[in-house]
Amino acid sequence: MTLPRQGPPDFGKTPRMRELLDCLPAKLRATATFTKIAAGLSGAGVYRVEAQGESYVLKIAGDSEPLEIWRGRVAVQTVAAEAGLTPRLVYSDPDRRAIVSAFVEDRSFMMRFAQSRVAAVVELGELLGRVHGLPVPAGTVEVETRDVLARMWPQVEHFALPAFARTAIERALGELPPPPERAPTLSHNDINPSNLVWDGERVLLLDWDAASVNDPLYDLAAASVFLRMDDATCAQLIAAHDHADPTALPVRFLYNRRVMSAFIGTVFLRMCQQAGHAGALDTAPVTLAEIYQALRDGRLNPQTPEGQWQFGLALTYASSTL
Repeated sequence: MTLPRQGPPDFGKTPRMRELLDCLPAKLRATATFTKIAAGLSGAGVYRVEAQGESYVLKIAGDSEPLEIWRGRVAVQTVAAEAGLTPRLVYSDPDRRAIVSAFVEDRSFMMRFAQSRVAAVVELGELLGRVHGLPVPAGTVEVETRDVLARMWPQVEHFALPAFARTAIERALGELPPPPERAPTLSHNDINPSNLVWDGERVLLLDWDAASVNDPLYDLAAASVFLRMDDATCAQLIAAHDHADPTALPVRFLYNRRVMSAFIGTVFLRMCQQAGHAGALDTAPVTLAEIYQALRDGRLNPQTPEGQWQFGLALTYASSTL
């Protein structure tokens, strides 16, 4: 997941700027300027680059990222870019774990979703259908979200959590997955508003760091939760993905909604715990709608421990209601 954009001033001629210049292809270095625009949960640094009258995005992986994992992410992003599902890949540097891609001006998928919901749902469903039809690069692992949650939970279970959050997470851990309804595919695994870009003509996906082989219904479930879709809209999303008429929601989709929101909620709770947040047993539930309004009003910053706490509570509460 990529946290919302921020905008410090451009870097001057500093050692850090020289390090960033080394991450670019030689032809862009002479005129390049940098502005940090995002902070990824993985620890990656993301910068907007202006060079030769064009705009690019430079993403540098965290220092601890193994080269093999980074190469796998580049392979996934490459096949997605070649299919037109993510911005064009311009350059990659394995020594510095750096990727340069074309910058795409975001005209706000969320605004399109609010103003032209039917069209936006169809576009998103078709986009995810194309993602799930991509060839799987060699070495791409298969992920079961519930298993990842089970490994994370011991680090969080003694944190001061309100009852609704703890109950949602424990339910997700205790619920056996229904039998698979679809073959595993390449999946993005991080479908949330910060990773959806509308360029005026098409929807694109950013941040493929979490991509793996997974149940394709997981991406559809994630989109439905983060975009707060009702069941009828969920059915339209799946129908667009399948190029079919809407039907009853698959059992596995319903399961993925619960597990996904509990899992991502736990990720945020673990982040704020690591940052020193004390937690609180008596915190009232908060909804994603309230979180989004607080973001728009500037009352909430998900890069802070309190913002991560609120996001974690909203997602675990969403899981508890599904």
